[in-house]
Amino acid sequence: MKYKPHSYQTFATQYIENHKVAAVLLDMGLGKTSITLTAVNNLLFDSFDVHKVLVIAPLRVARNTWSAEIDKWEHLSDLIYAVAVGTEKERLSALTSQADIYIINRENVQWLVESSGIPFDYDMVVVDELSSFKNHQSKRFKALMKVRPSVQRIVGLTGTPSSNGLMDLFAEFKLLDMGERLGRFIGQFRTAYFKPDRMNGPVVYSYKPLPGAEERIYQKISDITISMKATDHLKMPELVSSEYAVYLSDEEKERYEEMKRDLVLSLPDGEITAANAASLSGKLTQMANGAVYSDDEEIIEIHNRKLDALEDIIEAANGKPILVAYWYQHDYDRIVKRLTKIGIDFQKLDTDASIRKWNEGKLPVALIHPASAGHGLNLQSGGSTLVWFGLTWSLELYQQTVARLWRQGQTSNTVSVLHLTARGTIDERIMRALSLKENTQTALIEAVKADMTIQGNKIPEVSK
Repeated sequence: MKYKPHSYQTFATQYIENHKVAAVLLDMGLGKTSITLTAVNNLLFDSFDVHKVLVIAPLRVARNTWSAEIDKWEHLSDLIYAVAVGTEKERLSALTSQADIYIINRENVQWLVESSGIPFDYDMVVVDELSSFKNHQSKRFKALMKVRPSVQRIVGLTGTPSSNGLMDLFAEFKLLDMGERLGRFIGQFRTAYFKPDRMNGPVVYSYKPLPGAEERIYQKISDITISMKATDHLKMPELVSSEYAVYLSDEEKERYEEMKRDLVLSLPDGEITAANAASLSGKLTQMANGAVYSDDEEIIEIHNRKLDALEDIIEAANGKPILVAYWYQHDYDRIVKRLTKIGIDFQKLDTDASIRKWNEGKLPVALIHPASAGHGLNLQSGGSTLVWFGLTWSLELYQQTVARLWRQGQTSNTVSVLHLTARGTIDERIMRALSLKENTQTALIEAVKADMTIQGNKIPEVSK
């Protein structure tokens, strides 16, 4: 296929070519892979600035998306690529073959650097989904930093560089510029731009930006960063987001409240911290969805309200394909049981074959987990309706899942996103956090504190 880039794509390509260090913050659907490959192609064969390129990407994206884009476009026909995923033998075979571009999944970065025995002689590295290197203590980050000084050119691609707050930017930009702009040490970065927020004695659970910190950080990184939003450059379909409320019966609501009280009483000193807020929130979210794991991994069913609502939505769709996002395994099991009972054809989107079937319009219902629905999956050909059976605190996973349908190439004029929310439960607080794009951990702790209140405005102390 002949490549006819939009003007913003040409600009982004030239930006990568003209900057040895580049953070390219492209919103979902703007074609970051084709933009980057065009720049790589020019650097390899026109200016001869690079000779060997490494692409690091999420597993499915590494296995499918980059090679598919190279095969798709006529102007990239001279590029020789090797996909280094799979068994160690398969990865070694790919990495020792003759190619221009070597594509590896991010989980194998440490292996490549420390254990593969292959010299790290790539003069250009492309990190697809820079946000997956936001943890400066992760093994993949530390491994890549070991070889970063030998890399002449580096490109970081993402649409969500700071989905959980500005703190994410430290590791991401240290990987790009080795600490030149935001500092070499996390302590230095925190002191310059943040102050402690929630504390317990000397232990700091979260930080919040100092006044003007956001602007100062952006100014520091502006010389190597471009940012583009899809709505500024593409005629996107209308995104219609709505809540589909479900209501628990008095008996079901009492059971929810009773289990919620039990959770409070299980806390040491009745104190909710970052460490236990996630666990408490998970229990409350499960209960809102209709079932919860007990301490011995038994499944306790509380209600079927969301299953009933999903069945109604499917019936109202009258054959129109629906993508259903779930979070917990018991949610998936209960959805499968209900769909089987009512005779609806469905599949879980976890294989290339199931994704292809969805995109061909052959699946009335498809089930997907947000963690596997993230970066690089193109699902817009299969439908335009997304139903959130269970909600997630992760703004990044939420946005990425929505962007599987709401993106360039979507033929429908409208993409509908329905959120099944159980009234009077933590669902309402998660929806508020997502709509306000709040910092995940801060919103989670605050929501759990509010939702776990039993009497008055204070969580009672637990007697020892």
